[in-house]
Amino acid sequence: MAASAVTTKGADHTVELVVLDNPESAADGGSAVSASQEITPLLTQSKRPKINIFAVSRSGGKPREQLIKITELEVSPFSQFSLWVWSGSRYSGLVCMVLSSITYFLMEVLSDNFNAQSIPLFETAFTRCSVTLILSYLWLRISGQPLFRATHPWSLLVFRALAGNLSLLSFIYCIQRIPFSQALVLGFTTPIIASIMSRIILHEKLKIADIVGLICSFFGMIFIFQHMLYKRKLPKDEEASYISFMQSHHFYIALTGLFSSITGGISYCLIKAAAKASDRPIMTVLSFGILASPATGICTFALEEFVVPSLHSLSLMLILGTLSFLAEALLARGLQLEKVGKAANVQFTEVALSQLWSICTSRMSWSFGQLAGCLLILISVSCTMYFGPDKETG
Repeated sequence: MAASAVTTKGADHTVELVVLDNPESAADGGSAVSASQEITPLLTQSKRPKINIFAVSRSGGKPREQLIKITELEVSPFSQFSLWVWSGSRYSGLVCMVLSSITYFLMEVLSDNFNAQSIPLFETAFTRCSVTLILSYLWLRISGQPLFRATHPWSLLVFRALAGNLSLLSFIYCIQRIPFSQALVLGFTTPIIASIMSRIILHEKLKIADIVGLICSFFGMIFIFQHMLYKRKLPKDEEASYISFMQSHHFYIALTGLFSSITGGISYCLIKAAAKASDRPIMTVLSFGILASPATGICTFALEEFVVPSLHSLSLMLILGTLSFLAEALLARGLQLEKVGKAANVQFTEVALSQLWSICTSRMSWSFGQLAGCLLILISVSCTMYFGPDKETG
């Protein structure tokens, strides 16, 4: 310790300056340790927050503010794309619908190329619904979202589950009794019915461009399947019974297909309403799985003979169930963010991709009608994507 005194002239007091020596300064590295302790960062690398899709789904900020905060952190390109798709940016709704259609297309490709065992339809649906139920529950638990809360729109969720299950069960009934191409055409009337129902239930305004896009996509699908709708080769012993069955039950089958489309269209509207009311699109998937899993399970054991799947078939069913959950989650998010008319038109992408894949892999001979139909669908969907969503995307 050093001391010094300074006396000022003309003053009655003395100012004494005392300097204290730091005992750590004599030791080697003492100053470095002291400096390092003083500049220790408040947030270490190990405590850096991890941003993922679950954190975005439960945050209450605005989408643009979320994106600005997310882009400031170091994340992988895949994570950035996933967060951009899910976070609610301007094109998130349409992109979610495109990804949902691509996921359904991948499910079709996997089912056609790796299916080694004949599994009944209700058993397949039961497996997919069960996997969807489990994954949606895990999603909500991991993201910290409450499953049972008074603010949830329970009436919308219950009616969504009922409408979705009625549509699923009636569609399976049609597939079992009419050719798959005809059932597919009936099934893809759902987007058109959904657009009409959105005008009635949700009071959405349909623009001329949206109506024209839906009509073009539907006629494109008709061009694709026109050679299948009227040409179906059957053995002679089955042809007579098939014609007799269709003559006596054709009206009821067509009525069931129409009922499936109407309930499916209503389900789309209820998905949008429930997802916007709760801001939790996965809740709509969970509510559907809660009812669909036991319903398809009962139909599996009551109406069909249960087939024990092999390990290969079981693995494929689990993979398809996981993809089904992903497609349903993207569908719910897309309907939440975008108008039903625009979102429904994008779903026709699955038909065009399926036909182009079959043509490219030489699984079927192509025709001018098929190429024209695919081109018509792709042009319609591209125009929908190009013009983009309206200013208010929800």
